[in-house]
Amino acid sequence: MYTIRGKFLRAGLVGAAICLISGALSGFDMKIKDQFDIEEMTVMEMQDAMKSGKVTSKQLVRMYLDRIRQIDGKLNSIIEINPDAIKIAEQMDKERAAGKVRSMMHGIPLVIKDNIDTADKMKTTAGSLALVDAPTPKQDAFVVKQMRAAGAVLIGKTNLSEWANFRSENSSSGWSGRGGQTHNPYILDRSPCGSSSGSGVAAAANLTAVAVGTETDGSVVCPASINGIVGIKPTLGLVSRSGIIPIAHSQDTAGPMARTVTDAVILLNAMVGMDSTDSITSHFAGKGEKDYTKFLDKTGLKGARIGVVRQYFGKNPALDSLMEENLKKLENAGATIVDVEFPHFRGYGDDEYEVLLYEFKADLNKYLQARGVKYNSLEKLIEFNKQNAARSMPYFGQEIFEKAQAKEDLNDSGYKLALMTSKVLTQDKGIDAVMDKHKLDALVAPSNSQSWLIDLIMGDSPTNYVGSSSLAAVSGYPNITVPSGFLNEMPIGMSFFGRAFSEPTLIKIAYSWEQASNARQKPKYLETYR
Repeated sequence: MYTIRGKFLRAGLVGAAICLISGALSGFDMKIKDQFDIEEMTVMEMQDAMKSGKVTSKQLVRMYLDRIRQIDGKLNSIIEINPDAIKIAEQMDKERAAGKVRSMMHGIPLVIKDNIDTADKMKTTAGSLALVDAPTPKQDAFVVKQMRAAGAVLIGKTNLSEWANFRSENSSSGWSGRGGQTHNPYILDRSPCGSSSGSGVAAAANLTAVAVGTETDGSVVCPASINGIVGIKPTLGLVSRSGIIPIAHSQDTAGPMARTVTDAVILLNAMVGMDSTDSITSHFAGKGEKDYTKFLDKTGLKGARIGVVRQYFGKNPALDSLMEENLKKLENAGATIVDVEFPHFRGYGDDEYEVLLYEFKADLNKYLQARGVKYNSLEKLIEFNKQNAARSMPYFGQEIFEKAQAKEDLNDSGYKLALMTSKVLTQDKGIDAVMDKHKLDALVAPSNSQSWLIDLIMGDSPTNYVGSSSLAAVSGYPNITVPSGFLNEMPIGMSFFGRAFSEPTLIKIAYSWEQASNARQKPKYLETYR
């Protein structure tokens, strides 16, 4: 079938690209590789190693590229390798040798999701065949500019659920027409969740130091949780949205994904910033912090009042049992646990979907026209998919595209009412009201239940599934998921979320919980994927 054949063809092309870019590892590099294990290595450990001269950024990049070549053929997380990765690393090494270190991300390899613009030799396609031959973006997305300025080395782009999982209501998370199906590194036939599936898998499988995903509702939190890593969905307005292929401006944000809270926070530092082309970052100027690492406090749970959203319990007994164990550990670490309920729990779901449909059409059309692509409207994309159905829609259709295309513009009263309702029910009468009532520092819930079998025919249809991303996503408030145990060999995350711009408090709590739980485990079958 097309996807199976396409998957191995793509994997072969990526492997060939890696060989051309980095060449065979030199004898010295092989010696370094034997003595220097990049698996589970943290950003600060890499910085210390580069500072002491044990390794260079160039060597780190080549080791990650070699690991991608060896392992990713089974995982399918990397959609493209940056042909300039070695050159960028060499420049970072020259700067370090001259005494210049830009930030804690200086010389650190990372990957980003393939819906984030880069004005380089890589494509930006959102996984769609319709954008494979599109013009290169005129400039980097603002968040990419920030990370490059911090000294990060962009080594590649990751596969994703096509169009950030906003094309079909029966889609398979992690599948795109361009990239094929991404697989969970813990058990290959399980879903990686989406839409930042490739970013989650790459970080979990140690194919990169850190990764960047994007979220509208759950697309950082879910793949982070299900792939056993940390994911931070920032407050809307903390990270610029410009240069990111959109779903909806009232919920979209990029976010860091990493194996540890510390690494995710270091990457967050490199991502935040005021962007003159994205008014929301200007509107909230001064709300963020210059350095979030100062909130990495091992005692962050002591005295914290945390509300347990019990409405996410009762559907999955095994998950409930694990959560109860984790809640006891939170108490043992000094937190006060308070059961809470949301009066309008899930009452905003239909309004959220309406908002996403309206904004998707408006925002995507604007992006496509500015990019100067051939298929420069949602209407034309729909037609492209129809004309190329065998390649673009071999398993599922484009019902969401068609529903969005039927919507009016953003002046429509239906859109305005849905937007107001969804925000009021998740903000004023939602998170803010519940936290005020119980005098809380944060809320906690299971991020997700265990992953489900990949099913390209029926799409994502897990039973007893639990996902808690929507309250934070719709409100535009922050959410951090942290590895918190396993069920049936699959990782489970726990989410801490709260008020707008409460990242400092959430980071304290998430970091303290990470130290207390120590639940992160690398995928144990990885070596069999070579």
